[in-house]
Amino acid sequence: MTTASPSKRLLSLDVLRGMTVFGMILVNNAGGKLSYDTLRHSVWNGLTPCDLVFPFFLFIMGISTYIALRKFNFRPSASVIRKILKRTVIIFFIGWGIYWFEFACEGDFFPFDHIRFLGVLPRIALCYGIVSLLSLYVGHNYLKWIAGALLLGYAFLLQFGNGYAADGTNILSIIDTKILGYEHLYHKSPVDPEGLVSTLPAIAHTIIGFLCGRLILETKDLEQKIIKLFVAGFLLASCGFLLVEWLPLNKRIWSPSYALVTCGLAAMLQATLLYFIDEKQKKSWCKTFEIFGVNPLFLYVLSELTTVTLNVTELKTVIYEGIHAGISDPYAASAIYSLLFVGVMGLIGYPLYKRKIYIKI
Repeated sequence: MTTASPSKRLLSLDVLRGMTVFGMILVNNAGGKLSYDTLRHSVWNGLTPCDLVFPFFLFIMGISTYIALRKFNFRPSASVIRKILKRTVIIFFIGWGIYWFEFACEGDFFPFDHIRFLGVLPRIALCYGIVSLLSLYVGHNYLKWIAGALLLGYAFLLQFGNGYAADGTNILSIIDTKILGYEHLYHKSPVDPEGLVSTLPAIAHTIIGFLCGRLILETKDLEQKIIKLFVAGFLLASCGFLLVEWLPLNKRIWSPSYALVTCGLAAMLQATLLYFIDEKQKKSWCKTFEIFGVNPLFLYVLSELTTVTLNVTELKTVIYEGIHAGISDPYAASAIYSLLFVGVMGLIGYPLYKRKIYIKI
């Protein structure tokens, strides 16, 4: 049997993180108005490959949180708490900064009465900060009960609060509007997909990732890591699919079934990567994802700022039309634009990866 030292870096963790960031950038940057279904989020209930990237990122962030705080033996010292709060606040403000940059590029330098409060980066910040603090103050054996309680309570809220309605009668929309204000919500959907209330199951999601990180780090034998993680993922996904009849898969409200299924699929993929990359040492294929995985936040933020710049200057339209002129199929042209965009981000990340420069907060 193959044994891995707990201190030895597992390349497969960077690869899965890189896959999720690669996917997030890809699906956020369609060239035209038409895209293949696999590169579009579900309109409401359902699950597409596109719907996997963000939950996979939260899952791997949970694992990374366990790895990072394990170095401090999960003791709540002043320095550790400052580090957690600092990182949480910085990620939050980076998210707001991207929103502000988009308004500023359009000439609105003081959009504070209608800027969106939440979003992808604010949700990442909240999940990271809350799960990190829980891991310091709550026994890890109790975390699974907290995750379960969050998902169960949220399930009841959805069932009795019209939580699957795609309109303003949805309890999530009502609460988010009352607390945050309509002007500060996402307006392209009847329910803010990163709203305040739906952050609760996302926290449970991150806790599950944290506990999987515990399983990986505290299991000495590599083969046992793989088996235990795959079995855990299979059970999570199975439970999620069993709930679909009553609680459909829905990314926009982060339904409990969606959290369980995506956590399960992420765990099984992580176990598969552990097997091929860390045990069988088959690494030649994954360098691209490793490039994205070692500087995930930097490349994601860079992609968002680049997207805003291309949109405001209309360079995106020029580039897409140039591609479309040579490829008549608008779906293919849109996909090629997306791949080229991700490729440029990878080219920027490559020298950082080569020189072992890791931009961290």
